[in-house]
Amino acid sequence: MDALVHLLQLLVLLLTLPLHLLALLGCWQPLCKMCFPYLMAALTAKCNRKMESKKQQLFIQIKGLAGASGKVSLLELGCGTGANFQFYPAGCRITCLDPNPHFEKFLTKSMAENRHLQYEQFVVASGEDMKGLADGCMDVVVSTLVLCSVQSPRRVLQEVHRVLRPGGVFFFWEHVAEPRGSWAFLWQQVLQPTWKHIGDGCCLTRETWKDLKSAQFSQLQMEHQPPPFKWLPVGPHIMGKAVK
Repeated sequence: MDALVHLLQLLVLLLTLPLHLLALLGCWQPLCKMCFPYLMAALTAKCNRKMESKKQQLFIQIKGLAGASGKVSLLELGCGTGANFQFYPAGCRITCLDPNPHFEKFLTKSMAENRHLQYEQFVVASGEDMKGLADGCMDVVVSTLVLCSVQSPRRVLQEVHRVLRPGGVFFFWEHVAEPRGSWAFLWQQVLQPTWKHIGDGCCLTRETWKDLKSAQFSQLQMEHQPPPFKWLPVGPHIMGKAVK
């Protein structure tokens, strides 16, 4: 099976050779960083329509999590275009974090369309190193389709745990690997070396549920869902919450 995966990976590499050459020369990533927000703006609108009821069900739980200030301090990891803003309860104080500064103009548009929220700051940083945020400063942390593209999910979850106050909640919705041994998982393996360039570092074969289970949260609720778009290789999703 491994030999077949490597053979098919080579075939896909040959078919997408210009992309890999650009990546090797260091030209692809800057171009991807500039163009990726436009792709996400188009995809997230469709995704929100598809997942509206599920997102409402998940984020309605934020209402009762206000801290001492009386308002919910919420950090969104990999905030992207601000596609989740419309689902957050009124009065949330939002801090946005994303390593790609090119998302800022899309965030500005989403902020203007969602005046029921209070926007604190946009932090250009990775989820693995949120040193600009104090320990226990957040009531809620949100991550949707982010842990697939970080360098170290375990390190990100450690940082999430650090910035959450005791009793604070981490809400997540992430795509994960297909079952090992399935044909769908084989194709994820085949496409991964090319997909990571197309998806700005996205990993198709990540088993994020294992990282969540091994993180130091006191409670974990998680459900597995089928992929919302059958024509994409991103596979099934997991949705749920973890309590510090």
